[in-house]
Amino acid sequence: MAGLEDYERYLEDEDELDNARFLSAYKHTLDDGQYQFINSERDLTLPLQKHKNVQPLYESPEDEISLRKYLGASVNLISLITENLLCHPFLVLRRQCQVHHTAKRYHVVPITLLPVIVHLHQRQGVTTLWKGIGSVLLVRGMTLAVEDVISKFTPWPKEINAKTTVKQFGQHLLLKCISIAAVVPFYSASLVETVQSDIASEKPGIFDVFREGASRLLSWSVPQKGRMLPVWALVGPSISLGLSKYVCQLFVRGISTRIMCRRVTFYEERRGARTRDFAAQSQVIEVYSTMISLMATEMIFYPFETILHRIQLQGTRTIIDNLDSGYSVVPILTSYEGVIDCYRQTLATEGVSGLYKGFGAMILQFAAHVAVIKLGKWFITQISELMSSKPPAKVVEFYKLEGKTPIGSATMSRSISGISSLSEEIS
Repeated sequence: MAGLEDYERYLEDEDELDNARFLSAYKHTLDDGQYQFINSERDLTLPLQKHKNVQPLYESPEDEISLRKYLGASVNLISLITENLLCHPFLVLRRQCQVHHTAKRYHVVPITLLPVIVHLHQRQGVTTLWKGIGSVLLVRGMTLAVEDVISKFTPWPKEINAKTTVKQFGQHLLLKCISIAAVVPFYSASLVETVQSDIASEKPGIFDVFREGASRLLSWSVPQKGRMLPVWALVGPSISLGLSKYVCQLFVRGISTRIMCRRVTFYEERRGARTRDFAAQSQVIEVYSTMISLMATEMIFYPFETILHRIQLQGTRTIIDNLDSGYSVVPILTSYEGVIDCYRQTLATEGVSGLYKGFGAMILQFAAHVAVIKLGKWFITQISELMSSKPPAKVVEFYKLEGKTPIGSATMSRSISGISSLSEEIS
């Protein structure tokens, strides 16, 4: 039978090992290094060897630490550039929708803005959504400069931390109030540059924001134009909104940071491994918590920002793009007596949804912000894995290589896992 023949052939193979003629050949095969005896189950583990052509680009732990700091700083830099530069087109759309009190389309959802953006680009070019970016950056730089000057000539702290006392926190808020009040005229001038149409207005110069802001500041109580509100009528609402947004952002950022730290700790305890690279992990958590706090704050105070922008733009004779179609322009002619009157007229003529005009542009802004950070983090992770010559975090987690990799095999770098898999730990 076929089965018995195979069994007899197997017995013949075992008999050959007992024969001296075949035993010498068998030992010669083992001496070649192709086979080795197995003493335990650990010998069955196949380590992930390094590629022959890839060598680590750092030779000491100090170089690896500097690489980790560079990676964390790169993520922070990407978030900063995205917040201040790449999201500016959505800021322009958002402000134009907010101040257009006679608009028929409110653009509360992002999909209604897509054809309008296409029409604006066809009619005015790609740069139409980048107007006023210079003045916006100048106003933000002016705010930081005012805070720095005040903190140097007074004991008021410019930054706060967990050890800040109640008195120091109050002084810090007072510093914020003064800095916001100092830039109110210049912020109003920057608002005009970001919403005015390029085809119906002259393009402003780089430093025109200082000239327009200074002219509004000099006419503190009596405006130079008919319906323009005086600066003192704008300072109170601007300080209230700016300070409320700042305190809310601090509160949300603190809560989100604690929640993410606890979730990461729970995830690591469940895996049975703790990270030793707290610096890179804390930097990534800080980026996400800042982004979450920014989103929550902008959503909560969006109606108040709409009211403030309308009273700041009143009397400036500004002509904006008509975002109902994207083909025409429309002048802004309002006659509000103040914040309360603007709020009442908006509710009476536009309803509650009128306070959320352009909300879809803000959704697009945050979607672009998250996408750029995700893409930048992925790109930095790929670079770090190439530079460190170590396996990706998913490979290490799948093969359970943490603390078990033998000599000559690739080891796990928590600087990489802290940046590449942190989003999975948080979610």
